[in-house]
Amino acid sequence: MNGTIRMATTDDAAEISRVVLSALHESNARDYGPETIARVAFGFVPDGIAGMIATRQVFVAVEAGRIIGTASRDGAAVRAVFVAPEVQGRGIGRRLMAEVDRAARTAGIATLTLQSSLTAVGFYAQLGFRAVREHRHGEERTIVMERHVHVTA
Repeated sequence: MNGTIRMATTDDAAEISRVVLSALHESNARDYGPETIARVAFGFVPDGIAGMIATRQVFVAVEAGRIIGTASRDGAAVRAVFVAPEVQGRGIGRRLMAEVDRAARTAGIATLTLQSSLTAVGFYAQLGFRAVREHRHGEERTIVMERHVHVTA
């Protein structure tokens, strides 16, 4: 990735929503049915993203003036890590997670937790997260994972 990672502002909400929704509908749709995708997508409309920006540390990856990925930290929880499908596999998610690590370490957090989609379990495992348990919300199955805070490449 040739771009930068920065804190999100409320002006970024619509563009973040675009990234998240495209990732849900293209990448996550391989592992989840349309009803689950629709329910999850409902929380990532621009107004919902603006609310997240107001209450969490939300980071964005920007390349050529365009947001191509996002990740957030809510206390010790990693939330809403998404990379635009057309740029997945280029290290953007790793760079976002390194920024989440840095922020957690600065805040004195020793262990990060997250609820991974089935789609992203392998990505998080490569970053050293380990599965703790499975979580179900209706038909949506996620994997709760955790890892001690460290710098990722």
